[in-house]
Amino acid sequence: MSASPYKQLEQEFKRLNAFRGALALLRWDAAVMMPRGSAEVRGEQLAAIETEHHALLTAPRLTRLLDRAQANTQGLSDWQVANLQEMRRQRDHAIATPVTLVARLAKATARAESRWIEARAQGRFDTFAPCLEEVVHLVRDKAALLGQALNLAPYDALVDEFSPGVTTADIDAILKALSRRLPSLIREAIAGQESQPLLPLSGKFPMGKQRALTLEVMKAVGFPFNNGRLDESEHPFTEGGPGDVRITTRFSADDPFSGLLGAMHETGHAMYGLGLPQDWRDQPVGRDRGMAMQESQSMLVEMMICRSRPFVQYLQPLLVRHFGASGPEWELENVYRHLTRVRRGLIRVDADELTYPLHIMLRYELEKQLLSGELAVRDLAEAWNTGAEQRLGVRPSSDGEGCLQDIHWAVGSFGYFPSYTLGAMIAAQLHESLRAGLPELDAQVAGGDFAGLFGWLRTNVHSLGSKLPVQDLLKESTGKPLAATAFIRYAESKYLDNTASSAAA
Repeated sequence: MSASPYKQLEQEFKRLNAFRGALALLRWDAAVMMPRGSAEVRGEQLAAIETEHHALLTAPRLTRLLDRAQANTQGLSDWQVANLQEMRRQRDHAIATPVTLVARLAKATARAESRWIEARAQGRFDTFAPCLEEVVHLVRDKAALLGQALNLAPYDALVDEFSPGVTTADIDAILKALSRRLPSLIREAIAGQESQPLLPLSGKFPMGKQRALTLEVMKAVGFPFNNGRLDESEHPFTEGGPGDVRITTRFSADDPFSGLLGAMHETGHAMYGLGLPQDWRDQPVGRDRGMAMQESQSMLVEMMICRSRPFVQYLQPLLVRHFGASGPEWELENVYRHLTRVRRGLIRVDADELTYPLHIMLRYELEKQLLSGELAVRDLAEAWNTGAEQRLGVRPSSDGEGCLQDIHWAVGSFGYFPSYTLGAMIAAQLHESLRAGLPELDAQVAGGDFAGLFGWLRTNVHSLGSKLPVQDLLKESTGKPLAATAFIRYAESKYLDNTASSAAA
């Protein structure tokens, strides 16, 4: 007896998942291990696998199986029905994009990524601009085709790839609410800091010792090094899947915390992937619920857990062991103030919680202008510098500090940046519910016990995979729809009410 249409689809998507895994490892290798001169070869390899993946996903046979399976869902479980919906979603996105465009994008982004690394090191946008122009042109074509097929505006179609169900209207509502409060909140926080002494951190922080510290913290958190690893790259990222997850960070000899916090940000991503439902790991419904939810996990871990007094309390003996840290500058309050210092800085990945959304607003505006044609690629550097000065109050002195600092546009990820701010809003809502459901959280973190934290997240987020839309998942786990109110409450409490914060710790 032949397998049912649904069971045949499961086998097809299991194969497609294997292609995705291969692509992830090739991208990881390109950023971590590959010689720079191999970019053209890697582009050909990526294009070949992307093309084959696309051909399988858009094959008439797969469409027929989907139609037959969806015509008769009797006997299917809730998970299987949700899996069918995710299969259809993937197929609809793929069929809207011609295979020739998929191949051209794979090659163009491989070239652009390699050129971006060189241009960033030189601080010269003009050497990267021709590659970016090609990527923007191709992404613009892709957005138009996707939008037409999905009945969405072109930019909304790109956002939907990364954060399913989220629209520009949702993003604008969040950013509008933040814009009403953040500027004054940042001013108040910076003014409050002036009355708090901040002692500079003395000592030497060799890269090897920073790495050893980071590995120890990752092990305590629960990162499984038997099927995952930590490496270094120009831009921290996470690739791979539950059985083989690769994360990277970037260490600085001048800062003992940036590499650690970058790794913990990526560990938040990795723990999400590792906590996805095991029974569905090779199916669409077993994937994460998009990049806004992904970023919520990394923001919650890095910003809300690792930049807290209880975490500093856990970290202090490790700082003594790895760096020989001693003296008043290494006391809890001083280290905590370093980790929560609000600054009008230029670099997004080093930004504090309050100014971070301003970095995203800048990129959100610029990428929409690039795709609409309102802003020419050749004018991006100046537009960035002007926007940074207006929003952040600081102006880049080089392109490396400006429009070359992120890899996202080089690899064609337009529509991704809003995920960071949406993720911060989701993280704040989850954090409120987490603390209400786990009142002993602070004591656990201070003792280096992260089982309660990740147990709650596995139950309320990770184990649900893509079974529910983002809004439904949030309503189930927090009782509320996505909004900026929880984040504003959290930020005001943390950055303005220091007495309450000290008592909570």
